Amino acid sequence: MLTDISACEVSLTQQDSLSAWNNVILGVLSHGQSTGDHLTTLLRLEPNFAMGHALKGLSCLMLGRRELVAAAQAASNDAEQALTLGGATARERLWCEALTDWLAGRPSRSIVRMEAALKLNPADTISMKLSHGIRFMLGDYQGMLRSVERVISAHGVAHPLYGYALGCHAFALEENGRYAKAESVGLRGLDFAKDDAWGLHAVAHVYEMTHQTQRGISLIDENHSAWDHCNNFRFHVWWHKALMHLDEGEIGTVLRLYDTKVRDEKTDDYRDFANASSLLMRLELEGVDVGDRWTELADLAEKRSDDGCLTFADLHYMLALVGETRPDAVIRLSAQVAQNATKADEMAGVMRTPGVSTAQGLAAFGEGNFETAFSYLRTAHSNFQDMGGSHAQRDVFERLTIEAGLRAGRLAETELLLRGRTAMRAGHEDAFAASRMAQISNLRAMTVPSTAAN
Repeated sequence: MLTDISACEVSLTQQDSLSAWNNVILGVLSHGQSTGDHLTTLLRLEPNFAMGHALKGLSCLMLGRRELVAAAQAASNDAEQALTLGGATARERLWCEALTDWLAGRPSRSIVRMEAALKLNPADTISMKLSHGIRFMLGDYQGMLRSVERVISAHGVAHPLYGYALGCHAFALEENGRYAKAESVGLRGLDFAKDDAWGLHAVAHVYEMTHQTQRGISLIDENHSAWDHCNNFRFHVWWHKALMHLDEGEIGTVLRLYDTKVRDEKTDDYRDFANASSLLMRLELEGVDVGDRWTELADLAEKRSDDGCLTFADLHYMLALVGETRPDAVIRLSAQVAQNATKADEMAGVMRTPGVSTAQGLAAFGEGNFETAFSYLRTAHSNFQDMGGSHAQRDVFERLTIEAGLRAGRLAETELLLRGRTAMRAGHEDAFAASRMAQISNLRAMTVPSTAAN
């Protein structure tokens, strides 16, 4: 039986198809633009490779688009049909079961299947990456770290995918606040996998969270080989660079990056949309006039408001509708989030908490009702993690909660939120926190003695 680059036996029958599958693995790990082409080649050469169909279906679901659920189901049907022919390995069957579980509304069970595959062979880097990615979407940052650390010892320097494993380890460390180790692991990973955009971005996260903006900017500028080959993940790398320039107060640079890199290609992929909408909202909170940039985002948000696949996506659609001031569309999306929260699957649980309260808070913020906005956002705050994404991505909702508190005059509570946000950054105060703490001090100085306690 043939063995793939993840050190696992596969039921493939041809060297050409094994080469295509290895290219798929490398493409997934490096976020390469040609990954889909390699998968197409693989399934043309070996149409009965169930694991290839399972990956196709899982990839559709990870895109968070309602219209792709049917494509994922079709891929699952193809995988099940292939399994009936016999010959699939235990690992391949687990991947097919993972797809079935997610289609049934239980992505946490998909993680269990990937972890079972890793028990079969802890050197199985692609199964580790899929577990890592699904956990990331579910906001399970502690599980990400546990998962990687269970198998990292099986990825020694002789493993061909060692660098990519280190990249996943670095990101999990960063999301758990272990910044120094995340930096060293991530940089070591780049020595072994120079095209590992995920590992590079893990280190960029470290520099952002620890207020080392110049180091972050230099890291991205000096490592083009890590991300210029990427699919749309390269927009996310540019987004990180824009955030660091924003922290430096370089607004002109941020707007240029938005127009020429972050939103140069106006896709409706929710991840690209999240980059754009969250960056514009950060700019607006700093008093920057972003012109008509909200319009195309709001148009897309209205079209995608019925998706209901991911709370993370829906809340970023809400940012655009609030930013463009489309109250009717805001009402419709709020109602849709509330409706989706009544379903019985796992994603509905996230729609309920923190989705509903966050959506209501954003809607109130857009109306200028900051007391109500703060009340809803403060309620949701402790559960922001559950919507998935990274600390850096969810920070836009942290900022909006803090801004609502300031504008509502809830200074004591807002200060606590700011201090908690800085503590999460290992005590490193960024420009946003510094400016808001200064505002609190100024507002307190303006109050009469009877109210100074707030």
